[in-house]
Amino acid sequence: MFGEKPQELPQDFAFIMVPEFTMMPVTSAIEPLRIANRLSEKTLYKWTMHSEDGKPVAASNGILAMVNGDLDAIPEHATIVVCGGLNVQRYADKRLLSWLRKADRRGHDIGALCTGAHILAEAGLLDGYKCTIHWENLPGFSEAFPEIDATGGLFEIDRDRFSSAGGTTALDMMLTLIASQHGADLASAVAEAIVHSPIRHHSEHQRMSLPARIGARHPKLVSIIEEMEGNLEEPLSPSVLAKQAGLSTRQLERLFRRYLDRSPKRYYLELRLKKARSLLLQTDMSVINVALACGFSSPSHFSKCYRAFYGRTPYRERGIPALAAGGAERAS
Repeated sequence: MFGEKPQELPQDFAFIMVPEFTMMPVTSAIEPLRIANRLSEKTLYKWTMHSEDGKPVAASNGILAMVNGDLDAIPEHATIVVCGGLNVQRYADKRLLSWLRKADRRGHDIGALCTGAHILAEAGLLDGYKCTIHWENLPGFSEAFPEIDATGGLFEIDRDRFSSAGGTTALDMMLTLIASQHGADLASAVAEAIVHSPIRHHSEHQRMSLPARIGARHPKLVSIIEEMEGNLEEPLSPSVLAKQAGLSTRQLERLFRRYLDRSPKRYYLELRLKKARSLLLQTDMSVINVALACGFSSPSHFSKCYRAFYGRTPYRERGIPALAAGGAERAS
């Protein structure tokens, strides 16, 4: 089980680099292992880098990452880490999924960094497990895999599965691993060495607080926006939002104008359109289903609003030409 002290040292980690992987989570995962070796003066951990075909892989920042070999070169008892990033749904090919299922049957601990959880889910390796994924990808992931318990936390460790949400969350996950395997003192020393203190708990939120994100701390404004974010599929009317906050609709309008320089209706629309874009780019949902999931009653109205905000229709966002898009494209 991931987190238990290994029977033999060093413990092997095999990082599978998916094209367009995000580099920060990978370095955030490896550096604590390296520093733990240095501070303990023991080789507690080893790691190798792999791609599906054994060729170098380009990260999302354009840097070409060298690897130690293909999937078949992964050590026999290694802990496997799938490293995802941009456009991860494009790279969940049958060979990789089949290899991961075989690795599961062989008893490997298997985890993911950033959007790598999408690939594990495609392989059926997260059924019955808790997991997490980057907050930008969470809506699309939840739509694609509604049966999977995606918590949205910084990281999750559940028996022989583990996942971190991306960015620096892998630091906290690996520091938690080091603490459980080799003691809190070593984990704290590693955290100090990388100027990362305190070690965050897995359940902490990925995103900044809502007041920090909107640049305002007005309690009624915050509560109204929380209601909006929780009701994107079936939007609430301004009168309902105002009543829930103990305001008149006129006071609601003034509140949004003062702090956000837009009407509540406009702000709500932008929230729904941002979710729609996330679903268009990260799932295979039809444009009609995306529209419905974001509170639009008709594809034509959705397409019109989307183009006004993003400068292109939902079909163009996906690279679908106008002729292929059909009536909804023309109606927009």
